[in-house]
Amino acid sequence: MANYTAADIKALREQTGAGMLDVKKALDEADGDRAKATEILRVKGQKGVAKREGRNASNGLVAIHVDGGVGTLVEVNCETDFVAKGDKFQAVAQRVLDQAVAINATDAEALLDSSIEGQSVREVLDEANAAIGEKIEVRRVARVEGAAVASYLHRTSPDLPPQVGVILATDGAADVARDVAMHIAAMQPKYVSRDDVPAEVVETERRIADETARNEGKPEAALPKIVEGRLQGFFKENVLVDQPYAKDSKKTVGAVLSEAGVKPVAFARFRVGADA
Repeated sequence: MANYTAADIKALREQTGAGMLDVKKALDEADGDRAKATEILRVKGQKGVAKREGRNASNGLVAIHVDGGVGTLVEVNCETDFVAKGDKFQAVAQRVLDQAVAINATDAEALLDSSIEGQSVREVLDEANAAIGEKIEVRRVARVEGAAVASYLHRTSPDLPPQVGVILATDGAADVARDVAMHIAAMQPKYVSRDDVPAEVVETERRIADETARNEGKPEAALPKIVEGRLQGFFKENVLVDQPYAKDSKKTVGAVLSEAGVKPVAFARFRVGADA
């Protein structure tokens, strides 16, 4: 039997992020030599990169950088929460964020194709994929600009890195902006204002409201008012400035910001593994 201990297994797992079985096999093959076992895991990891392409990377973290009036938000994914907790994965995510900031990235593909010290970000991720033994990917990138940017990161579990991130650009600085960023994290608006809602979305909501009211047998004469009421409900649910403020539902977010003397310009919200 190879000469290694449970502490060796734990240390190698923490160092490489590899699974328990893979670590044991590598230590067996290396006769307990951790340095050699690390090389074995890296080689096997490189061979497994292509195999992992189709696997689901729904864990990971969100990370934020704010510099004055510019905010950058990235989502970097891995397969398990064990890896998400690890220093190696978090260091990779930090490199990704730093690069996104350096090149003013606004989309994942441009970021992946950009170069860090002679390597593309895509190649950096492939190396991390091989070393850690899991699929690692950059899912999304967002960038907002304004006179000021507030941010908020939320941990869904105390032992995990942040899973929800928000950046909010406003046309002026206000302490309440961070509270509004927290509101966005919780209430998940889709648009800043009604002007940002695409016309086709409004028309679709209007049509659905009309068809629903007719199916409910509502009187023809009452339909315009009913449809308008339901459309207003859609705006209150999905438009930031129309949403009831989470800390005081008697006020809208728009009113709270107006009282602080600012207006929202743009925001981005990511939740790890979700579409929004």
